[in-house]
Amino acid sequence: MSSSLLLSSTLQEYKTKANTLHLAKDAYWQLLLHMNSGVSEIDDSSFFFSANGARDAEAELNATLDAFFSDEIKDDNSSICRFPARYAWFEEKLDAYDLPTASCPEYDKIFNRVDPKSVTFVFPSAHINSPASMFGHTFLRINSSYNSKLLSYAINYAANANMDTENGVIFAIKGLFGGYYGKYSLLPYYEKLKEYRDSEQRDIWEYDLNLTQEETVRMFRHIWELNGTYSYYYFFTENCSYNMLWFLEAARPKLQLRNKFLYQVTPLETVHVANEQGLIESTHYRPSKRTTLLKYEDLLNEKGIETIIKVMDNNTSVNLMLEAKNISLEQKRYLLEAGVEYLEYEYSRGKIQKERYLWLFHRLTSERSKLGITKDIKIKTPPNPLESHQALRVTLGGGVRDNEAIGYLGFRVAYHDLEDSNYGFLRGTQIEFGDILLSQQKDTTRLEKATIISIVSLAQRSAFFKSFSWRTKIGWDRNSLSEDAAFYGGVGAGYSWGNKLAYIYFLADPFFYVDKSFHTGVGGSVGFSIDKYEFMNTNFEFTQRIYDTSDTQALLKLSQGFRVSQNFQIMLKYDYKQRVQANTKNDESSLGLMLKYYY
Repeated sequence: MSSSLLLSSTLQEYKTKANTLHLAKDAYWQLLLHMNSGVSEIDDSSFFFSANGARDAEAELNATLDAFFSDEIKDDNSSICRFPARYAWFEEKLDAYDLPTASCPEYDKIFNRVDPKSVTFVFPSAHINSPASMFGHTFLRINSSYNSKLLSYAINYAANANMDTENGVIFAIKGLFGGYYGKYSLLPYYEKLKEYRDSEQRDIWEYDLNLTQEETVRMFRHIWELNGTYSYYYFFTENCSYNMLWFLEAARPKLQLRNKFLYQVTPLETVHVANEQGLIESTHYRPSKRTTLLKYEDLLNEKGIETIIKVMDNNTSVNLMLEAKNISLEQKRYLLEAGVEYLEYEYSRGKIQKERYLWLFHRLTSERSKLGITKDIKIKTPPNPLESHQALRVTLGGGVRDNEAIGYLGFRVAYHDLEDSNYGFLRGTQIEFGDILLSQQKDTTRLEKATIISIVSLAQRSAFFKSFSWRTKIGWDRNSLSEDAAFYGGVGAGYSWGNKLAYIYFLADPFFYVDKSFHTGVGGSVGFSIDKYEFMNTNFEFTQRIYDTSDTQALLKLSQGFRVSQNFQIMLKYDYKQRVQANTKNDESSLGLMLKYYY
């Protein structure tokens, strides 16, 4: 019998066996195809051998076997080399150790370079001034036998949007409706650290997983199959974090990570679910450039910081800083160290030309080496995001409004507001989607609010960081001149300052309301938050509004929250709304006790 006939006979034998074993319905085969309810989430046709492979698991299985047994050249471009996870699975399930083989030098080279031993779940925390990054991000790091983790490789999935040029609002809209391709990539870990920790000012949390080396190799095979392919990116569902869950399940098939998420996936929630299923065994923290520079602000006096900034701006020389006799040796060490950190930060933002960067870097590091060894600065590890509250929230409350009893019932899809406990979250940030609150007073049920989206970024200004604060909100609430819930849209901007105890902020808020007619106006707000203590947080805000009808309105809200446990909060809240319309005064005061449960 000729070799071609023998191959054909063997191929048919394996197809028959696969059909008998119902392998096309096997959970792992469906996982390798990223199939959800019978349809693959991979939109790149190059990922499939069958024209209908994205919707027909059996057709794709048979087409894959056909490709493996075809007379294609068995090199790096062959189907066997491109799909090692499928190949290994067929060997196991079909007991098929006489499958055709191929020479895969490129795969072998990358495999040996990556040297997959174990896996770490990496969570870059929120970027306070970027709407696209305020949820945080997650990706995976494949650890090798090297001592330095910087030599490891990262698995990433991201939208093909250029955030340096992309408008934030356009990004949000396109991201909601799949307006971007999301691409899988395998790249050196130090590149991701440079991007998130240094350029984007994001602290990095690394969660080592208890995957075995065998499971890690299984994951790597699947990563190889997807590297460079694309699928449509959806901000709430098929996003960076959700796609990492496929890889974890490919490594350990018994995991059920994706089942928890039905209509929204946030990066922090994927870390929570990995922890709930016993994957996380240890945690490591890497402070960002921002965190490091803020620590140096605590160690340096104001004049020293001003000198560093002037050196960067080319308004003074390094010599003047070093020759100053009123600066102690320790302060000079801190000045030079902070100068290097600030130089790297400014260069990453494109604020310093490469030639000057290289010259200054050499000068500052050389001068620092002359001043002797000192102890490393101690940056306190902040609360672990794993210990923060989860995204979904149910609210039950009661109280008094205008001397009459009132009850409250609320539900929120995601994921954090300023009145929630700030433990484990980035200070001064809020992102809410789908927040609904109803009230019952006498026989009347009212909609208190129905927030579509609310984003707040209160970035405290400091010597090194001249950040601005902003917020935006779209939805329905009862803060207008009318007593009924009206559709609201607004965006505000201003500044915030703070210390370790609390922060204050001042914002100007242009807005519009739509009830029976369309109204515009502008508001000015002043507020503060006391958030130093783990067990409690205090929030106050006063707003004065002026409408296009010349009506004015004062709004005041005060809340005192108590963190009873990770996912349970008790909150006392007072609200005052001034309503003056057509010379009729109808002010409203509410005092309530709210019980909040997060899951």
